[in-house]
Amino acid sequence: MASSSSSSVLFMIFAIVLAVVSTSNFNQDFTITWSDGRAKILNNGQLLTLSLDKASGSGFQSNNEYLFGKIDMQLKLVSRNSAGTVTAYYASKAKATEQQFYLWFDPIADFHTYSILWNPQRIIFSVDGTPIREFKNVESMGVPYPKNQPMRIYSSLWNADDWATRGGLVKTDWTHAPFTTSFRNFNANACIWSSGSSSCSSSSSNSTAWFSEQLDSTSQGRLKWMQKNYMIYNYYTDSKRFPQGFPLECSMS
Repeated sequence: MASSSSSSVLFMIFAIVLAVVSTSNFNQDFTITWSDGRAKILNNGQLLTLSLDKASGSGFQSNNEYLFGKIDMQLKLVSRNSAGTVTAYYASKAKATEQQFYLWFDPIADFHTYSILWNPQRIIFSVDGTPIREFKNVESMGVPYPKNQPMRIYSSLWNADDWATRGGLVKTDWTHAPFTTSFRNFNANACIWSSGSSSCSSSSSNSTAWFSEQLDSTSQGRLKWMQKNYMIYNYYTDSKRFPQGFPLECSMS
């Protein structure tokens, strides 16, 4: 997801980000995986920051894997002249079928809520409650869907000025470093995957609203409007990726 500022958030589709139902605490739910002091957990676990300088960036991952759920995370992106920096927010075991959007607000001025709903029928990506992408389960048409692949949450801040800025034409201005992205208010309702089984029973899942949640007609209209007016890249319409012709999954998305 690209913003109108120089910062960008990449939502890798099939990149499902989910977490345990609990009070948000980064000390309990996440581990800093690469940092050398550049990533910090602050305010008694209520705030996590990733930083990037010329030497290196930083990243974190969830302590658990998850299968289905609903999550909100608030992000405040890199401020100042941050051309070339990328904040990635994704999960493992994922195929990167991305879409990119201009944001309709300034993502560096304040925190905004980035949400993902993942259930057996669909995946819905939303920003501040506005849906921007829906990927439906159409396995009956031969399109793979992540229903048996538990995933771990990852996020990182790194330099991508070799491609992220008009193909690398604009380079990162390191006089503004260190660059920092902030995370807070992690709030989730999801199924933990452990030892080959889910923490959600079939009965509890069926009684959970998000397990069968879908977009109503108003939200569907908003989704189409957002994609028409703010989408700047769509994997499924990128002919360079498919010189032999588009696969079935593209016609369904």
